[in-house]
Amino acid sequence: MTSHLYQMVETTSCSSHLMKRVHEMRPKAGFQSLAEELQLYVLSLLSCRDILRCASVSKALRQTYLSSSELQYIVEFSGQGLLPVPNTHDHSPISKRLKRLRDKAHAWFNVDFRSFETVTVPLYSEHKYVADGHLYLWDQNEDLATIVPILPKPSQRTIQRNWSPGMLCSVSNSTNLDVFMDPAQNLKAVVYKVDHETLYIDLGALDCDSDHPQAAGRTLYLSGLPGYNDNRIQTASAKLRGFGRHLVLQRSVEVTVDHGTDIYYENMWQLQIWDWQHSTTSNSVITIKTLHGIGFCFLGNNRILIVADNNLKLYSIEDISQTPQLLACFLSPLPLSYIQCLLPMDDIEHRSPSHVQQTMYTSDAEHRLICLIASFPTRVFIISTRVFFNIDGTAAATPIPWNHWGPSNARIFEHHYSCKVHVSGNRVLQAFPVDASALNLNEYVLHMMDFSPLAAMNRRGLGRVVKETSTINFTDKLGESLTISTSLPYVEVVSDRKFSFDELKAMWINKDRIYLLNTNWTRTLTTLEVIDV
Repeated sequence: MTSHLYQMVETTSCSSHLMKRVHEMRPKAGFQSLAEELQLYVLSLLSCRDILRCASVSKALRQTYLSSSELQYIVEFSGQGLLPVPNTHDHSPISKRLKRLRDKAHAWFNVDFRSFETVTVPLYSEHKYVADGHLYLWDQNEDLATIVPILPKPSQRTIQRNWSPGMLCSVSNSTNLDVFMDPAQNLKAVVYKVDHETLYIDLGALDCDSDHPQAAGRTLYLSGLPGYNDNRIQTASAKLRGFGRHLVLQRSVEVTVDHGTDIYYENMWQLQIWDWQHSTTSNSVITIKTLHGIGFCFLGNNRILIVADNNLKLYSIEDISQTPQLLACFLSPLPLSYIQCLLPMDDIEHRSPSHVQQTMYTSDAEHRLICLIASFPTRVFIISTRVFFNIDGTAAATPIPWNHWGPSNARIFEHHYSCKVHVSGNRVLQAFPVDASALNLNEYVLHMMDFSPLAAMNRRGLGRVVKETSTINFTDKLGESLTISTSLPYVEVVSDRKFSFDELKAMWINKDRIYLLNTNWTRTLTTLEVIDV
């Protein structure tokens, strides 16, 4: 049975039919009179939810479930929102794999925030980010960059480099606007402009100065804004992000427009997506007119979510030779001004074969969380990605109202000032004031939240189960008072360690670690605390 495990985990398309057949067989053909091995095989083809439903039908089926490590492993695997990594094999007994999964999930409810190792961080960096076990630093003004491994494990592939001014991109008369580094794919991408006009993206290997062996070419070329003269377009900002074979450039532009004898300026945002391994050009472009900024995040390999103008638009990017296809539009009940979408740290789908062998599973893009941060006022939206995959063919034609998709699939948290938050898989790490009612909000504690369906079981008595509905009161532009309710359940554990909000600058989590970036102003020292889970 174990040899069929991964196939069973991924087999869900016919689960409802099988579930019906199980119920039909019980009174008529005597499902429970079948050989135990055959019962287990049929049950293993069901979804996690249907396995648990069958286990509740009778004491005998429940005992069948409790006596099978394989069925419990399927339920645990799916209930934690995980998928097996292709081309990896774990030959240990399934009972041990089940115990490891459960123990790992429980460990997140028992994190010791006082037990950590420290890495000193250079102060020069304007941009700091942690990804794939590396610390990435970049200072745009000085054109300095660094990537260093963070307390690497013996099996981890590491890259350590420093770039002095002019070394990130050697093109003459160019100015670097953003840098993206992906250690898992050994990729360095730099968006730059030449003579203050034309933008390009330079691709190269991260561990050396050579061309990337998998890239379609050294340079990616941008498309212009349809209907506008390139000489009248000025780039105000640019942000470069990537996921697997996709690179996305988000840029803010100011367009000079003639209106009779007058001249005025239009603010626009442009998103262009490349398959950098197969083409240096792209027709996959989205243009949005808005004054309040946009945000985006990947949902697996072939979908992208774009947040702008108080709605969330889901696009297919499977074919980058054409404009992204709109799949659905989800309406937000609250303003989404200057939105920030947190990108995942621990997705394995896009990693190189040598890298994925270090882990057996990754989070399922269809059953994880995304985090949206809106400003003025600061609100954190935690949303289950399942809502973006359970859509029908008519979803693109009519925007989906909040009450049809939001309340049971989201939680919204309000913050008085800027917030510290990060998300990984189905877990959220968020900083809240020790006393929210006090005028002095300098002391904060960290709240670890697990939104997976099995969190209540894996906590083993630790933390607090939150099922009750939470509400936010809001006054719209017309002065009408509205109440927004959300009820996505989770389990919460609050740390006993207090942090100064001025010192805690940022934090990140992945499936194995917590990273806390602290600044000691009296010693002018910035450190990265690393907590293994």
